[in-house]
Amino acid sequence: MTDLDRDLDPETALAGRLFEHLRTHSKSRLGVTRASYGEGEQMAHDLMQAIGQSLGLKTRTDAAGNLYLTLAGQDRSLPAIMTGSHLDTVPEGGNYDGAAGVVAGMAMLARWHRAGRKPKRDITVMGVRAEELSWFPAPYIGSRAAFGLLEPEALDACRRPDTGRTLAEHMKGAGFAPERIRARERQLDPARIACFLELHIEQGPMLVDRGLPVGIVTGIRGNLRYRDPHIVGRYGHAGAEPRLSRNDAVMAGVEFVSRLEALWLQHEAAGKDLVCTVGQFHTDTAVHTMTKIPGEVWFSMDIRSEDNEVLLAVDRRLRQIAEEIGAGRGVTIDLGAFTNAKPGPIDPAHRVRLERLAAELGIDALPMASGAGHDAAVFGIMGVPTAMIFIRNDHGSHNPDEAMELTDFAQGLRLLVAAVEEIDAA
Repeated sequence: MTDLDRDLDPETALAGRLFEHLRTHSKSRLGVTRASYGEGEQMAHDLMQAIGQSLGLKTRTDAAGNLYLTLAGQDRSLPAIMTGSHLDTVPEGGNYDGAAGVVAGMAMLARWHRAGRKPKRDITVMGVRAEELSWFPAPYIGSRAAFGLLEPEALDACRRPDTGRTLAEHMKGAGFAPERIRARERQLDPARIACFLELHIEQGPMLVDRGLPVGIVTGIRGNLRYRDPHIVGRYGHAGAEPRLSRNDAVMAGVEFVSRLEALWLQHEAAGKDLVCTVGQFHTDTAVHTMTKIPGEVWFSMDIRSEDNEVLLAVDRRLRQIAEEIGAGRGVTIDLGAFTNAKPGPIDPAHRVRLERLAAELGIDALPMASGAGHDAAVFGIMGVPTAMIFIRNDHGSHNPDEAMELTDFAQGLRLLVAAVEEIDAA
């Protein structure tokens, strides 16, 4: 442990003020809304930049709009320690998803500033753009753009549903440089990053159920996301058509979902990590009525695992199942294309460090997998040693009722500060 005093009350109070500012200035009908490349996200970036300037940090905004706030080290040639997260939210979401990681980073740098202490190497807080898939149908837009990984076609193919404008149009309209992203110009060099530590709220119930304030992530699940699966059968009269002559799209969809669950159960029984969700399932209400056999169904799927080979094997099997059901029921099931966000590796040494420091600080911490995806996954895939700290958060996430307690946040902040100090001192 280092000699820096552990009293973080002033920084916890600063974090509380930042959270309140974010909530007040992005409050929407039910919760908060900070749309990717929208006013709310920009407000959050402006707030963090203003705090950074008050702390004398070096600031940079890259071609995709990602924000970097750096406390300069004594030897700037050394790879930097990085932390941070995203500042956008889902529509009508909660105030802490993503923002907790950026606020924690800023509170940590405020602590270094208050102590008048200069690190050996740069310490950078990153405010990532456009992590939430609900605004543009591409995963990890900001972090992938930073590493030159964002597919150029995504800039024109991805449109924000509330504006109809493309990702490139939104980037350019916000004053950034989509042409540099289209050219896959790297905004970050992984060789210049010593590690990336992301603090984030837990988005499930495990920490609440166990009565623990902090989790230490063991791995980040990757995902397959199918936005447009479509079943085409045949409309018919609800009373006149016998069962054997029907081509019922809903019944075909129900069988498909049932077999998806059976596949999930098989993987669980075999000890393989897998979670599956059908998030939408609907007919065309303008065409279908109570007295019609449904001729079309649309649905969506989200499938996640810590093992990308499991994901790809599940995709192959689901396409076989679609063909089998189609042949048996006289329908066509087209799963369409999917996006594949690969699982994010967690660095074993940094994970062990966090577990040890939590014990030394008297923080009860649970080792756990991350079911949700995070920007940390992109850093890990790029070979950057990566670790994550989860903070207890009641009522789940992606809803207005996120309920992270500031006292729990303070425990995660203590752990983050201790880890960064130890890494910098090594």
